[in-house]
Amino acid sequence: MATSHIFRIMFVNQGKVYEVYARKVGQGELFGFIEVEELLFGERSSVVLDPSEERIKGEFTGVKRTFLPMHSILRIDEVRKHGVSKITALEGAANVAQFPIPMYSAPGGEKK
Repeated sequence: MATSHIFRIMFVNQGKVYEVYARKVGQGELFGFIEVEELLFGERSSVVLDPSEERIKGEFTGVKRTFLPMHSILRIDEVRKHGVSKITALEGAANVAQFPIPMYSAPGGEKK
């Protein structure tokens, strides 16, 4: 019997932490990006709607796969079942920006 994997991906985007669930995660075809496919969201048949999940669902409407920059990924977990996708504020980082770092260095670690 084939097992179905579910991954929880947490990443930072424009000062907010996004938490999404997907069936496929891997190293993308684009250098420095993680490829995320088959995003999972809750059923629309429920009477109670979560505004935060509706917002993230609307943002990813029609997206077949997305490429996330490696430096924005906080963590990727394999979980037993998917939860509620959400967007939360990044606490304590209102005045802080990440210092840009190179993805790779010159061969042999030499500076030119």
